[in-house]
Amino acid sequence: MTVQLFDLVALCDQLMQPWRFQDYCPNGLQVEGRDRVNKIVTGVTASQALIKVAIAQKADVILVHHGYFWKGDDLRIKGMLRHRLGALLKNDISLLAYHLPLDAQPDFGNNVRLAQVLGLQVTGPMDPGQELSMGLIGRLPTPMTGKEFSNHLQKKLGRTPLHIAGKKKQIETIAWCTGAAQGFIDKASELKVDAYLTGEISEPTTHVARETGIHFFAAGHHATERYGVQALGERLADELNIEHQFIDIDNPA
Repeated sequence: MTVQLFDLVALCDQLMQPWRFQDYCPNGLQVEGRDRVNKIVTGVTASQALIKVAIAQKADVILVHHGYFWKGDDLRIKGMLRHRLGALLKNDISLLAYHLPLDAQPDFGNNVRLAQVLGLQVTGPMDPGQELSMGLIGRLPTPMTGKEFSNHLQKKLGRTPLHIAGKKKQIETIAWCTGAAQGFIDKASELKVDAYLTGEISEPTTHVARETGIHFFAAGHHATERYGVQALGERLADELNIEHQFIDIDNPA
């Protein structure tokens, strides 16, 4: 079965509500391809490698978390961007991207889906009282030491996390935000949770963790953001009766 491209885009926008966010890039349809859609390929980033696989899989639409046209980028169509856009246009493939809306989506966004993968119990947002919250707080499935939780992350996400040890021997409460949200460690510390989990680490993060006593885990930007876009693709496939395939392009970052 095929659907109209703009019916697909309308459903995505309805689910993601991009107008509620002040983001660093345009959310929604970034590149327009053919007007009928039979197959969607999803992935974390609209890299040349993902586009190549999507072409081979005869996809009509690529749906990602990290698209193009970021604030501050050189937007001239040359070099890497020229090759990526050229491949999409030559093969008449549309590109849809949702950044912050996919992090915050309460039913199948990156943060809530990561919690499901790790077995974390969600108890609330990192921004209590605010309508939109990027991060969540909750509890571990069972109290763990820092080493035990590191092993749990490695088993579930397929990569060994970087761990800055905190003061508590047992971790019970945790805050998390996928991707490059290491700056939220200050907020997590103020919330008095035992640990904070995100994708990346910066130089100051180590000192904040050591001086506040919070356990810090950097489990990978890519590794923590694989799940929301898969869930969105599955939702679209179910509602529109079209084909969906998630492509995991390996990324150690």
